[in-house]
Amino acid sequence: MEEKYSIYKPKRQTTIGGEALIEGIMMRGPKSIAIAIRKADGTIEVDKKPSVTLAQKYKILKLPILRGAVGIFESLYIGMKALMQSAESIEVEEVENPSKFEKWLDKKFGSGLEDALIYISVIFALFIGIGIFMVLPYFAAELFGFDKSTSLGWTLYCGFEGIIRILLFLGYIIAISKMKDIKRVFKYHGAEHKTIHCYENEEELTVENVKKYSTRHPRCGTAFLFVVMIVSIVVFTFIRSDNRLISISLRLILIPLIAGLSYELIKLSGRSKGAFGRIVSKPGLALQGFTTIEPDDDQIEVAIEALKSVLEDENENVAKE
Repeated sequence: MEEKYSIYKPKRQTTIGGEALIEGIMMRGPKSIAIAIRKADGTIEVDKKPSVTLAQKYKILKLPILRGAVGIFESLYIGMKALMQSAESIEVEEVENPSKFEKWLDKKFGSGLEDALIYISVIFALFIGIGIFMVLPYFAAELFGFDKSTSLGWTLYCGFEGIIRILLFLGYIIAISKMKDIKRVFKYHGAEHKTIHCYENEEELTVENVKKYSTRHPRCGTAFLFVVMIVSIVVFTFIRSDNRLISISLRLILIPLIAGLSYELIKLSGRSKGAFGRIVSKPGLALQGFTTIEPDDDQIEVAIEALKSVLEDENENVAKE
């Protein structure tokens, strides 16, 4: 269906955002967080809790750069907790004949086993992610023999390292988009975006209204991650060291700074109604062709319930800092 609205110029400005979960969606506003899950019996379970950020507790964390650095890690934490909650809410059939090892684990750890395994998996995934997207490109670029002793050589090296990082990221996104279970999560991702578009365009939150809108949204985290990739190229170009250990350490230490700068760039582009905003958001919107899929009515209903639950506390017309 041809769009009759602009995703860059919504009628209503809002800071409400969301995240696709396992058979559900989390919506997060300035005052509350709502998690809506589609249960096995077809009902929708909604869990809402207050949203209290570190920036609300400590005013210094609202400063530019710092707010983005803290915010991204806080969002990761909240997102992981929501993902765990959605996984726990899904009714899974028990294994009829558990192995001796599974019986031993259940006896040893009891009800805390599942939580422990989830936390271990998350930590492991973070280490793997940092290794693949931050460390591996550094070593891969070294194989091409750039003369890093000169300014030109160093700039070319950093640019090539960034290209490798972007290609790895794109490859990862495309690869997981082919997985059956992930495709279902991406449908919920599409439902989240379409529902927020509907709200931003001041239409009643019904399935028929939501279906008219795009699955792609400029404020999506996918767009943020791509901006992080670009900003990292610029930042690393100005950080020179011949020592391999120092270079790798700096790439890890500077992650919060890169996240903060990327946040400010995204925020600035969001306020821009012209070419700048469109240019910054275009790559992220293109990537959403892989990370969002047209949802079915049931998934849209879940997104609507999550957003309505958050809106009960927000009562917002124009988003404020």
